[in-house]
Amino acid sequence: MLLKSINPATGEVIREYDEWQWSEIDAAMDEAVASFHQWRKVPISRRKDLLEALANKVIEQIEGLALNITLEMGKPIKEAKAELEKCAWLCRYYAEHAETFLEQVHVPTEAASSYISFQPLGPVLAIMPWNFPFWQVFRFSIPAILAGNSVLLKHASNVPACAIAIDRLFSDAGFPYKVFQTLLISRRKVERLIADRRIQAVTFTGSTPAGRLVGEQAGRGLKKTVMELGGSDPYIILADADLEKAADACVQARILNAGQSCISAKRFVVEEPIYNQFLDMIAERMKKIVMGDPTDEKTDLGPLARNNLRLDLEMQVNNSIEKGAELILGGNAEDYPNAFYPPTILSNVKPGMPAYHDELFGPVAVLIKAANTEEAICIANDTTFGLGAAVFTSDVEKGRYIAEFELDAGCCFVNDFVRSDPRLPFGGVKESGHGRELSVYGLREFVNIKTVVVR
Repeated sequence: MLLKSINPATGEVIREYDEWQWSEIDAAMDEAVASFHQWRKVPISRRKDLLEALANKVIEQIEGLALNITLEMGKPIKEAKAELEKCAWLCRYYAEHAETFLEQVHVPTEAASSYISFQPLGPVLAIMPWNFPFWQVFRFSIPAILAGNSVLLKHASNVPACAIAIDRLFSDAGFPYKVFQTLLISRRKVERLIADRRIQAVTFTGSTPAGRLVGEQAGRGLKKTVMELGGSDPYIILADADLEKAADACVQARILNAGQSCISAKRFVVEEPIYNQFLDMIAERMKKIVMGDPTDEKTDLGPLARNNLRLDLEMQVNNSIEKGAELILGGNAEDYPNAFYPPTILSNVKPGMPAYHDELFGPVAVLIKAANTEEAICIANDTTFGLGAAVFTSDVEKGRYIAEFELDAGCCFVNDFVRSDPRLPFGGVKESGHGRELSVYGLREFVNIKTVVVR
């Protein structure tokens, strides 16, 4: 089987890659085990230095790496550079806090000494998506490798050049041989890979249906998993909100990465007194979005990553309109070439419509009317997902309370759009997955939290 790198803006095949055979995969797993046993003995001070070196390599090569992202999955070049800058920040953050995050935790007991030690597990398999082809990989791999694990990456099949570039970055930064490895394989080889006894844990970022399959396969081997799955993030806009700032944040959150993010703002739940005004403000801003060549620094919105993703989004939008949603803007994908999909607004969305229940992975703003705050919260939580959520209000204390106690999501923001941050744990609840990435909590997902007692 060939893995094809296709430019979604032009439809051009950039390059084809031969899928690895099982003999190559088997050798890679042996190398991952061998590298793990060496790497776990490397002092934390040396691991820190290598993370700093990796951050430097990312910044040194940012122009070429960003172009890789843009050509393979259509992200506007300015967003691709921002993604890479965030990867460098993450490396430096973990380098700065390495000793603190991995130091023993002493617990007074009757024993002479009792403490908790954080020890690595071994080779960890990462199954990663295409939408943030560097950030998603770094988000998992940096804390996992810092903790002493080795990593095998099965990246999305449409971003093989990005996957190879990440592998080369680790090598260029001076990491020991095969601590990080990219496997050029399709998803049909994943189940056997998960089942292999050399793989000690699995992390997956992607759709909820695929996450169920990976979780089931890993469960047969009783292997630890972290799952970051889909989302249908609700943004509640209360009547007392600063509507100008709320509209700015909501449009930015919906358009970022062409709306192809698990934590994109998917549903805008708006209190009735300000619904029409807020709809007009969203429409005004969405009309100004510059869609076009993603290699142009002036472009705000590039194509979706693949043509089939555009077809899926079209069906969801058209089905919602057939069920009574009102098309305010866009929706005419046939007027655009290849994988481009225009900024789109659906109003008066109600239960029973795909736009109400499903994750729309594209630049489609969905507006839902709520009679009051209580109904807005009910609508926000009326979803199988629970990744991110936001509330906009001038009453900050009220917003904080709603975010902390009322919204069923792993990441809740007040008067801002949801985003990941190396300093804060990231992950979801319900069908958005389990486990956490980033911060100290992300680092401790793939370690043996070992109790040591000395009498």
